[in-house]
Amino acid sequence: MKIAMFSTKGYDRTFFDAINEEAGHEITYFESRLTAETSSLVEGFGAVCPFVNDQVDASVLQTLADHGVELVALRSAGFNHVDLHAAADLGITVARVPAYSPHAVAEHTLALILGLNRQTHRAHNRVRERNFSLDGLLGFDVHQKTVGIIGTGKIGTVFAELMAGFGCTLLAHDPYPDDECRDLGVEYVRRDALFEKSHIISLHCPLTPETHHLIDDDAIARMKRGVMIINTSRGALIDTRAAIEGLKSEHIGYLGLDVYEEEADLFFEDLSDRVIQDDVFARLLTFPNVLITGHQGFFTREALTNIAETTLANITAYESGTGNLHRVVPEEVAAP
Repeated sequence: MKIAMFSTKGYDRTFFDAINEEAGHEITYFESRLTAETSSLVEGFGAVCPFVNDQVDASVLQTLADHGVELVALRSAGFNHVDLHAAADLGITVARVPAYSPHAVAEHTLALILGLNRQTHRAHNRVRERNFSLDGLLGFDVHQKTVGIIGTGKIGTVFAELMAGFGCTLLAHDPYPDDECRDLGVEYVRRDALFEKSHIISLHCPLTPETHHLIDDDAIARMKRGVMIINTSRGALIDTRAAIEGLKSEHIGYLGLDVYEEEADLFFEDLSDRVIQDDVFARLLTFPNVLITGHQGFFTREALTNIAETTLANITAYESGTGNLHRVVPEEVAAP
């Protein structure tokens, strides 16, 4: 099948080309994002393969359909950037990678927690400048702290396993409680109770209209003073302006982000020689207790291999009518 792949980097080509040697599809790589302006590039392609910050709204889907595209093969687990209802109306199938490597994201979440707590990033910079002072680097024992997990799908469950190993008390909120989590000692509670009791709160749920700005002024006000909030899921789960106010008042003690609600014009690009025009993001960078990574939670060899394998397998299954197609339909959208 002829595939138009958008938002591609060198590592995408490396992993997809290796897997495609056996799959045998015809892939054209575009470095540009899929947007209304670039959607006309799909002329002659049967499938489009977008990434997390590509635009797959109703207008773009209409252009895809007009050019004969039958399949949108996401190379991500999340699908909040796709208008699923418009796709269904246009007869376009949407498929995703449901579990490329839950360990990759869960382990990155843990890295953010430990990095923020023990301030290893700041300590590293000090030592390079031959400053061995410990002032300002005081952390806390993660052991026996209460960790709240919002969303206990595959990633949330693996994260619960990691935190259970630290001897933490585990709370969770999810409309579909997981027996494996319960076996780990996870207690499912109301969202407000999780906010009130947790020292660390980690987000592992999809972005839906119901979860948009799940962390807002009201939610932050219910949390413990000095709470640590970690988001490795989708940026718009957090109202960034509310988080900034929480940081300024010191109600939020630590904020770790691998995603940001307006990341599309920032992440995955080298902007080191440019002035960042996003004033909200620039404000986040001024806080010493904020640690931001550029959507790299998924970025492991194992995850990239699984993404390429599953994405191409989805396309093969659609084309052949056999095999496992991880199709996404509007009814799948659910909120914790």
